[in-house]
Amino acid sequence: MNIEIDVSNVTLRTSRLILRPWTMDDLDDFHEYASIDGVGQKAGWLPHENKETSLIVLQHFIAEKKTFALEFEGKVVGSLGIEEYDEQELPEFQNKRGREIGFVLSKDYWGQGLMPEAVKAVTKYLFDDLDLDFIVCGHFVDNVRSMRVQEKCGFRHCKLIKTTTQYGAVKDCWLSILER
Repeated sequence: MNIEIDVSNVTLRTSRLILRPWTMDDLDDFHEYASIDGVGQKAGWLPHENKETSLIVLQHFIAEKKTFALEFEGKVVGSLGIEEYDEQELPEFQNKRGREIGFVLSKDYWGQGLMPEAVKAVTKYLFDDLDLDFIVCGHFVDNVRSMRVQEKCGFRHCKLIKTTTQYGAVKDCWLSILER
């Protein structure tokens, strides 16, 4: 079962990152990476065509209180959201506490180990502070980078599903799971 999430007052620190709630001051950094071709498509959304689109999404992040901004050297370079998982897709977990995570990182910072660092901090928070039993994370079959992040963090493939992106494409997606 999905549990309630509110990260509006949560800050996590790693050796290189600060994971914190989003603020309106993050708009320029967010738009900078969200508008780059090849970033959003890996997560199922199209690049932001203008700052107004980024503003709408940023306002959603702030209002929903479930997405961390990833700050590296004073700049927001990505996001990590704690989403509701599809309980109908994973009925075997109906009596366990869980959530799904999803993440995006600026193309300029790929390959530096930042996302595994962020995922490990959030999974520790979810298990230790919120007492979750499991965490789900998905990746499109062709998204090798996301697959590698999940492998490095201990996730294992659970189920292959079809999913529809925000831009209407139907893609194969691996659901992976990490249990306490």
